[in-house]
Amino acid sequence: MATASKELVEALRATALRVSEGAAYQWGHYGHCNCGHLAQTLTGHGPHELQRRATASEGEWRDQAQEHCPTSGAPLGEVIGEMLGAGLSIDDIVALETLDHPRVLERLPDGRRHLRRNQRQDLVLYLHLWADLLSEELPREAEGGRTPAVALSMHS
Repeated sequence: MATASKELVEALRATALRVSEGAAYQWGHYGHCNCGHLAQTLTGHGPHELQRRATASEGEWRDQAQEHCPTSGAPLGEVIGEMLGAGLSIDDIVALETLDHPRVLERLPDGRRHLRRNQRQDLVLYLHLWADLLSEELPREAEGGRTPAVALSMHS
């Protein structure tokens, strides 16, 4: 479950801006895909470093996140650990890869219910909607009068 924080909201928005402004976007590249772009923002690792780390193990982001063990020493494990430390959950990483977190999808405009995981504009929309959702959940002192932090859970 993602924990709402000003830093995470800013990272989601910064990632959306970078992707919308034309950053390399490629579904099959660990550093240029949905998770890779957010990982760049949260960890400071470049796309080629993320690709190098990810290909040292088997599976996509979803697979490596679900198998994450902080003591395994897997090269992408450190990156996933940093993402978890920023407030994300394993479920958030899995949902980001496929753009399908139910609470984010509830906010889609114009009656849309689905996003395409490999479409730049859908990633940008997802990141903005997710940032807005978390922003609304920030503690009052962090966002001037909003309600206390609530976790974003895949099981809500």
